[in-house]
Amino acid sequence: MNIKWLIGAISVGLFISCENVKEAQTVSNSYPSVFPDYTFTAIPYNIAPLNFEVKGAQEIRADFAGEGVNLLTVTGKHEIRIPKKKWKEMLDKLKDKDLEVTVSVWNSSSPEGVRYKPFTVRVASDAIDEWIAYRLIEPEYEGWNMLGIYQRNLTSFEEKEIATNRADKSKCMNCHSFANYSPQQMIFHVRGEGGGTALWKDGELSKLPLETTGPKKSGTYPMWHPNGRYIVFSSNLTRQSFLSEGEKALEVYDLQSDLILYDTQTKKVLTDKRFMDEAHWETFPAWSADGKSLYYCGALPKNMPIDYQNLHYSLCKVDFDEATGTFGERIDTIYNAERDGGSVSFPRLSPDGRYLLYTKAACATFPIWHKEADLKMLRLSDGEELDVEILNSAETESYHSWSSNGRWILFSSRRLDGRYTRLFIAWMDEKGNIHKPFLLPQSTVEHNVLRTKSYNIPEFIKGEVTLPQKQLNALFFPQK
Repeated sequence: MNIKWLIGAISVGLFISCENVKEAQTVSNSYPSVFPDYTFTAIPYNIAPLNFEVKGAQEIRADFAGEGVNLLTVTGKHEIRIPKKKWKEMLDKLKDKDLEVTVSVWNSSSPEGVRYKPFTVRVASDAIDEWIAYRLIEPEYEGWNMLGIYQRNLTSFEEKEIATNRADKSKCMNCHSFANYSPQQMIFHVRGEGGGTALWKDGELSKLPLETTGPKKSGTYPMWHPNGRYIVFSSNLTRQSFLSEGEKALEVYDLQSDLILYDTQTKKVLTDKRFMDEAHWETFPAWSADGKSLYYCGALPKNMPIDYQNLHYSLCKVDFDEATGTFGERIDTIYNAERDGGSVSFPRLSPDGRYLLYTKAACATFPIWHKEADLKMLRLSDGEELDVEILNSAETESYHSWSSNGRWILFSSRRLDGRYTRLFIAWMDEKGNIHKPFLLPQSTVEHNVLRTKSYNIPEFIKGEVTLPQKQLNALFFPQK
């Protein structure tokens, strides 16, 4: 039998007319328990299909309707896999409207079938950037020799490597960043002998030995200035300790941290003595949307790791003059952690400059293993803290980023199992309202639970990154 004919026949069977699909005999007044939980979420019109399952189902039927008209019926055994073309056509028709989903389930306890109460999914006309980038790694970092930076097309399920340490597993890769969401301007670090900072800019790949171009400082947590000329780094001496008591498995912390600035035009490292002072620790830098200010997290040093519970990072701000590459005299404290409690990390400014999103934990530097770590948001016009509890869960929320149009928030969370960080997406509408987040769609539902890797440092990008792999290996992974 011709395999293409067979696949086509099966595909047709997925969305045949309702007259040829059996009907559930019982109507339930409750909503279906679907995984991932896509009920009452808001999605971009250009997102990949939201495939899902119902636990315990032997047969599933899903009817997708808009404005009272059935648009698509999909059936499956254990899960619903929505045809991509039909899905795209349907969402294009429903911009700024609700998609109504009615789920019917058959199993041994309900052999005649149960039709559940329909739920809605809002289809936003705000597009999402087609690509995201992230690092995949074991959550406790014991598998650091099997990691890489990957990219995923959000309009499909396509995932590609950007860079991995497959050629030399003695090296670690981390801290990637992009200039203005550009796939043509990227920076990341390769740790280990012969490593360095990889700079991908305007079609050229180079190695930046930051520790030799200025003060003997390495660079972490890079952030590009909006003009694309400068890159700010924090220079951190990072360690981790495994904990014998309490719920947390480990604590990641710094023994020192400073801020350094790299000028891509002059190829020089610029410093400010205030941010090189051992009496203060600075980390997690982030530029304002207009590039006139630098936000960062600052703390008074503590005896680490013994005193990690008393380490509190505040949110600070300093002006920046891009013409001279210098910082202003005054440093403002936006959130005073020493006074108000908690510890701030990962400040990220919305592209329109109106909002600042950050992570807040009870203490210490990294919220990775802090169950209490939540996302917080400030409105910069008046400093008011906004209600973003819809983004949070009982487990860790940590790294996050904004889409290029400022309408979508991408963040990592451990809410599925408390162990692996996975990616969630939430819509912020034009009125500033944040809607229920949804799990990154996958081609199969089991992919969400069987992939035993954590997603770290998720970033939006406007296109596909195409690093010259041969040159990358020659610079950082030469054959011994």
